[in-house]
Amino acid sequence: MRYAKRGPLRFTSHRDFARAFERALRRAAVPVAFSQGFTPHPKISYASAAPTGVASEAEYLEVGLQAAVDPEQLRVALDAALSPGLDVLDVVVATGGSLAERIEASYWRIELPGVEQAVAQRAVAAFVAAEEVQVERMTKQGRRTFDARNAVTRIDVLPPVQTPSGAAEPSCAILELVVRQVTPSVRPDDVLSGLRVVAALEPPVSPRVIRLAQGVLTAQGAIVDPLDADRGGAAIGER
Repeated sequence: MRYAKRGPLRFTSHRDFARAFERALRRAAVPVAFSQGFTPHPKISYASAAPTGVASEAEYLEVGLQAAVDPEQLRVALDAALSPGLDVLDVVVATGGSLAERIEASYWRIELPGVEQAVAQRAVAAFVAAEEVQVERMTKQGRRTFDARNAVTRIDVLPPVQTPSGAAEPSCAILELVVRQVTPSVRPDDVLSGLRVVAALEPPVSPRVIRLAQGVLTAQGAIVDPLDADRGGAAIGER
């Protein structure tokens, strides 16, 4: 399944979403399969969930079922059982293989209110020119230092956004980037930390981040929806 986190629901933590999704499965009377043992739990597997506070159009999970169901009917029933803003977008029948193994990269958009395009372009140029950009982040294993540059396969500054009056808005730079899955994972906030390291880029207000796609990364730099392996389809996030 592919689902989205939109609007205020982007602040839903992964744990809270998991609880809400299990309740939605019960309300929709989905014949979920359960694990064996003393504490059976529903067979649900999540793949590369976005950080809390980040919007996403491309979150993925897989659910084991006890019986076959119609994918579109399941999508409609689950979408209705979840709060608006947690939206089930696509459901397919798995034909084999691990969903997690099909996710090699993510495609992100970062809006930087208060940052002029020229300033963002200089920072991006410095980031791209660097062989490595060391950043720090607190993890479950403690504070870690790692390279935020190598995982970024593409980073661009978009042209200024046109306002309804037709004038360009110069004070909100927009970045688009493709980031490969690596260990430790490199997140959009790590890239922003890298821009701070190489160019002292400091957005005056909190950036707005959205994941647009994730999946298999092609040699051309496109991202293929991981569900396409089960139904056939085209690359998304391609330029």
